[in-house]
Amino acid sequence: MSTVQEQRERLYGLLGILPDRNRPISAEKLWEQEREHDILEKLVLDLNGEEPVPAYFLRPKQLPGKAPAILYNHAHGGKYHIGKEEVLSGRAALQNPPYGEVLTKMGYSVLCMDTWAFGERAVRSEADIFKHMLWHGKVMWGMMVYDSLRGIDYLVSRPEVDPERIGTMGLSMGSTMAWWVAALDTRVKVTVDLCCMTDFHELEKQNGWSGHGFYYYVPGLLNEFSTADINALIAPRPHLSLNGDQDKLTPVEGLIRIDNHLRKVYEEYGKPEAWKMIRYDVGHLETPEMRLETISFLQKWL
Repeated sequence: MSTVQEQRERLYGLLGILPDRNRPISAEKLWEQEREHDILEKLVLDLNGEEPVPAYFLRPKQLPGKAPAILYNHAHGGKYHIGKEEVLSGRAALQNPPYGEVLTKMGYSVLCMDTWAFGERAVRSEADIFKHMLWHGKVMWGMMVYDSLRGIDYLVSRPEVDPERIGTMGLSMGSTMAWWVAALDTRVKVTVDLCCMTDFHELEKQNGWSGHGFYYYVPGLLNEFSTADINALIAPRPHLSLNGDQDKLTPVEGLIRIDNHLRKVYEEYGKPEAWKMIRYDVGHLETPEMRLETISFLQKWL
């Protein structure tokens, strides 16, 4: 039987041809702005050597020392212009105030980056990027995950950040990114996913292909891993999953299957309290109750 680390390496190996994981990265700060509750930095990161990555870094005004940090992953929703602006301005599927304000008030620093095809990187369509990468042996989701993993590398280099207290979260596409990154990188200590714990096999069974964009599909993935298998790589680290029973992107049968599997995994680790899935009678959106659960979970574990 393969070890957990060998499973991580196998999962990473499905993500296509990727840049060197250890290539040097750098950051240029374009400007800094003091706001009511935080200090906002506009950055351009060199993470992959192929395309600059615009990003926002927010930090609380007064930090007693090294403090926790969140890699915040923005959603998709077909709104390619939003990207990292979500952390500052929110979006229709999220509660107010935006998470940048919420998290910095809680004492966390926050990094949110434009991923491929979004925000300032929306210079080519998602379909064009996917096809171009595929021709060259690359996988769009792989390149997106790669940037996020390098985002963790950048976070732990910041003097304000406690490298032992890194969390990740997001809604929809950002949710999927959160649990992929946490599965692959043990530096992530807490994971919160909102409205996208999709059981791949159940989605396939229900012909839900069009629910996700081109970016989502990884060649050969279902031959090797289920969604539950990937999320089991996060255990026994704390993980909160919030989903809507009316959300077509997260078929209920799949949610039940994942929850049952992860309950057993966390029990085997002796950490049953560290896994929590809650389902609500709603669609693809964050409710006030989800917001309260997210804040409570982060306060407890990070």
